[in-house]
Amino acid sequence: MVRHVLAALALILSLAPAAHAQPLAKELFGAERGPAAGRAAAFGSYAKGCIAGAAQLPESGPTWQAMRLSRNRNWGHPETLAFIQRLSAFAAKQPGWQGLYIGDMSQPKGGPMLTGHRSHQVGLDIDIWMNPPKTLRLSARERENISATSMQRAGGAYVNNLWTPQHHALIRQAAKDPAVARIFVFPGAKVQMCRDEKGDRSWLRKVRPWWGHHYHFHVRLACPRGARGCENQAPPPAGDGCADAQDWVNNILNPPPPDPNARPSPPAREYVLSDLPAQCSSVLSR
Repeated sequence: MVRHVLAALALILSLAPAAHAQPLAKELFGAERGPAAGRAAAFGSYAKGCIAGAAQLPESGPTWQAMRLSRNRNWGHPETLAFIQRLSAFAAKQPGWQGLYIGDMSQPKGGPMLTGHRSHQVGLDIDIWMNPPKTLRLSARERENISATSMQRAGGAYVNNLWTPQHHALIRQAAKDPAVARIFVFPGAKVQMCRDEKGDRSWLRKVRPWWGHHYHFHVRLACPRGARGCENQAPPPAGDGCADAQDWVNNILNPPPPDPNARPSPPAREYVLSDLPAQCSSVLSR
């Protein structure tokens, strides 16, 4: 009996180091304070990757401010920074807007984050607050404490009275940018834009309904041209996507009965470094 107990204990002890041999990837990338040296290169997919040569968005610019500076998530591919400059300059020309408040982008070397997003890993994702900035002179403390403003009502089925034609124009401008692959926004906003758009509707294809995106809209850029190792998301389905967004809204207002045979989704597995593209080990070491 004792012999069996000792054998089992020895087995447990022998396995313990292996279980902890690889720290979680989010712990490794979340600890990095600066970028990997070298030219800018995104590796892997938006939710499973990293970036070398990331550039830091200046905390303040002529038409933007980076928010929540303590998170150190105002990093991205240089093309991401160029897009922010373009869109914020457009925003600054809209009535009541001085530019944009920029939320989370990516960490200095990308990769999984300690908290929050599953994506934002390759420097090509940007959260843009819905607030029309009244000032671009917020202090670092104010940027930690100010709240983004929700634009939804009825659980996301409709926009509220804070939604304006300027929000429509801003998202339309972003969607028409050739660098943009997708934009995520709450279902009610997509439906409202579908109702209000009287001209070219092709840009609506890029605007996709998704839960939680009522304090900000999420812009996802395509992999830069010629980027090796960067994996694009599949293109959105053909068409303007308005019927699909209306289905989301209908299901919010009249939820379908639960499926009695549905199995609960397993929790998302936490990645270790070996789960990421091979280039990410080199990114971490630079």
